[in-house]
Amino acid sequence: MAEASVVRMEGALTMRTVAGLVDRTLPEGDCVIDLAGVDEADSAALALLLEWLRRLKARGNTLSVTGMPDGLKSLVELYDLGDVLSLAA
Repeated sequence: MAEASVVRMEGALTMRTVAGLVDRTLPEGDCVIDLAGVDEADSAALALLLEWLRRLKARGNTLSVTGMPDGLKSLVELYDLGDVLSLAA
């Protein structure tokens, strides 16, 4: 089985910045989104991850997230999405 591709995100993932990322071409196969370089995130970042998850699932692939900022983790918990978004160690 092939190793998952890592997509590293940096800077702000907010309503002001995610619009340009929604249609980003994701690597083939399973994907790990590394958010360790993200210094600001809001609910738009969560919406972006859910859209990418939908697209990957449609292809039969998985998405996991690592390095998620604490504020974004709080949103995942608030919206009860822990079972939907796989948070890697």
